Amino acid sequence: MARVSTPPSPAPSDHPSASGPDARAVRALADAVREIEHHVAGAGWDAPVRVFALVRTRAALASEPGLAAQLDPAVLAAAEADDWHLTSIEQEGLPAADDLEQLLAGLSWPPAVDGAAVTVERVVLPPEAEADLPDDPEQALSALLAHPARQDVRIAVGALRAGPAWCALRTRAHDSDDAVGQGPDFVPGLVQAVRATLD
Repeated sequence: MARVSTPPSPAPSDHPSASGPDARAVRALADAVREIEHHVAGAGWDAPVRVFALVRTRAALASEPGLAAQLDPAVLAAAEADDWHLTSIEQEGLPAADDLEQLLAGLSWPPAVDGAAVTVERVVLPPEAEADLPDDPEQALSALLAHPARQDVRIAVGALRAGPAWCALRTRAHDSDDAVGQGPDFVPGLVQAVRATLD
């Protein structure tokens, strides 16, 4: 299983900065989701759905000391400084599913997993263009793919058992790390589906 570990980095302007009991968890999750999206972006577009388990790095090191040899020293230092630091572990050999909803509905995690994340690509249209799509699903798909206002979007969504969620969105038209939008509730339906895998 591939591991993607979030390095310590300066907070971007849209990085969560709220204070309170969940603030460290939200910041750790935002860092992890941003790093997952960056990692997946390195493989280019037209990629399959990818799923990641999120574990608190310090707890993972305690239960699997050999993990330390696989992590960058800066990541180890970040985990030592913050017990909410997260490491993401990509899941290989996902079960066959007809769509993302069915895939997520079939997933569940052991108690040692603190959260989950998924990346998926979608084609989106402005709301006014969606209203003009045909009712027939096949015709609607053809019209969507041929529409001049279509946008290819990569969505990364993560959620923790403790409650927080975070999203990162990148469009193919603005494919750069400094143009990735972030926030807690960009894709509510997908957030809910990811969170349901943790129940």
